[in-house]
Amino acid sequence: MGRRMPRVYLIRHGETEWSLNGRHTGVTDIPLTENGEKMVKEMSPKMMGKGKLINPNHLRHIIISPRQRAQRTAELLFGDNKPIKCNFTTDPDVGEWDYGKYEGMLTKDIRKDKADWNIWDDGCPPGETPGETPQQMTERVDRVIAKVRAIHQAAEDAAETPAQADYADVIIFSHGHFSRSFIARWCDLPIKTGYHFSAEAGGLAVLGYQHQTLKEPSLLGLNWYTEDALERR
Repeated sequence: MGRRMPRVYLIRHGETEWSLNGRHTGVTDIPLTENGEKMVKEMSPKMMGKGKLINPNHLRHIIISPRQRAQRTAELLFGDNKPIKCNFTTDPDVGEWDYGKYEGMLTKDIRKDKADWNIWDDGCPPGETPGETPQQMTERVDRVIAKVRAIHQAAEDAAETPAQADYADVIIFSHGHFSRSFIARWCDLPIKTGYHFSAEAGGLAVLGYQHQTLKEPSLLGLNWYTEDALERR
């Protein structure tokens, strides 16, 4: 049996009022709904703990968006399962896509002015309240991926043999468009490929590597432990 390769767990924050109604939520700092908090609390013991999908003893880095919805999701998810050897970082690089003047708007309302608008191709417009372009988002997501891969590589380099490599798992608590962009770029795909991935509120994506090599980054699982996924299990 081969060694266990390091992983990155990508968790979108729980439900908010704006995630429920589809409003673009970037820099607006809104809380989880009561149901959002309940959802995260209920999924925590299912995914977190020894012998579960996420073993806190295997975690070495936790990276959290500055927004309270992501911070609260992290707080609720860990509960009493605090990682023993882990570095917690709040990093604006894992914040949501900056929507600029589209902040708080519905896609259908944006398309009243630009009928064929698509964030993956068009991004958010410049002006008095500029948003991010797909290229800017790509560069930001790639910085985060470089940090994660450096963590994984350092753990491998520090071991005298592959079997002695320390665990180097990372969790990122972030947002919908960031998560979809991250999955695309982790798999070395153009950011617009994120259109084809789903990141449900409170959902977990698992990313890692295949064939015992850090040269084959892969998506291992998507939307674990959302309410709909639990109903299907």
